[in-house]
Parts: sequence; structure tokens; C-alpha cells
Amino acid sequence: MNQMQTPNSNQNPSWNQDQKQSNPKQQNSYKVTLDLPYPPVRPETFRREYAYAMLSNIGSRNSEMSAISLYFYNSIILHPDYASYARCFHEISIVEMHHLDIFATFAFQMGLDPRLWSINRQRNCVSYWSPSYNQYPKGIREVVVNARKGEEAAIQKYTRQAEIICDKNIIDNLNRIILDEKHHIEIFDMMLAEI
Repeated sequence: MNQMQTPNSNQNPSWNQDQKQSNPKQQNSYKVTLDLPYPPVRPETFRREYAYAMLSNIGSRNSEMSAISLYFYNSIILHPDYASYARCFHEISIVEMHHLDIFATFAFQMGLDPRLWSINRQRNCVSYWSPSYNQYPKGIREVVVNARKGEEAAIQKYTRQAEIICDKNIIDNLNRIILDEKHHIEIFDMMLAEI
């Protein structure tokens, strides 16, 4: 029976060797959640195009699943050298899971199968979510900058959706999620100011 080999401490990724520095601000903890409730998830209309938009938020390249998987990865590679950042990415991934649940619930309530996929109606095809959608930088600064760019892209996408969707409940949820994404950018800006 083969046993899985685990790397020893001498096999850390190269960025750890290059950037392993004592950071006096590593003890900071970031409050990743906002003290604001989320609206209920009850669409007022059942338009198919709105359901397709929610699927895109679930499993396209620019989606909650992409954010969750990337933040999981970041939380692993940043530990233990950047433990507070690793913990922060882990906690933000949990917030993103809540967003994923909201969008999947909307899609399901509007009659679509909430798999990790998106549907291109023009080409009449589906695309399953893939971890290849993410970029995987290794340097601490690049990790945070990459995450920040993802949050900006999500805000742009959800803002655009809120402008074209005519369903108050979906719009309210999109706007509440946008507040979370803006808060994550604030956290990433604090990190960038420290490193």
C-alpha cells in the first residue's frame, strides 16, 4: 500500500523562501463580515434570462465558485508564514459560499438546475466550472492583488446585472452581495498597505 508523501519543511514553495519576513502586523485580524442582514431569497419574477444570470454567478469564469476555490488555495499557501492573511482568506471564502448559496437558490427557484455551470444560450451549450478559470500567483503581493481584481470584476458584473434585471428581490440581493465584495476590497487594500 502506497502512502502519500508529505513535504518536509525544507520543501516550502520558493516564494516562502524569498519573502519570508517578520511582519509586525501579522497579528491583525480582519472582520470579514458586515453587520447587515441579507434579504430573503424569493424572486418576484421567474424569467429564464434572470435564472441564466444566476447560473453565471455560480459557475462561470467570473463566479462565486472561482472566488471560493481561489481563496481556499490562498489560505493554504499563505499558512504559516502569513497566518492572519491565510485565516482571512478562509473566512472570506465562507462569505463567498453564502453568495453561492443565494445565487444557486435563485436559479433553482426559477426552474434551472443549479450545477456548477453556466449556459451560453447563443451557442446552445453549457460550460462546467473549472479550477483552470483561476490564476494562481505565489508571491504574497500578487496573491492579494489577484484576489482584489476578482472582487472588482464581481462588483462590475453584479452592478451590471442589477441595472438590467427587473426583479426587486434579485436586485436587493445583488446590492447586498456587492457590499460584501466592496468590503473584501477594503480588506485587501489594508493587506497591501502592510506588505
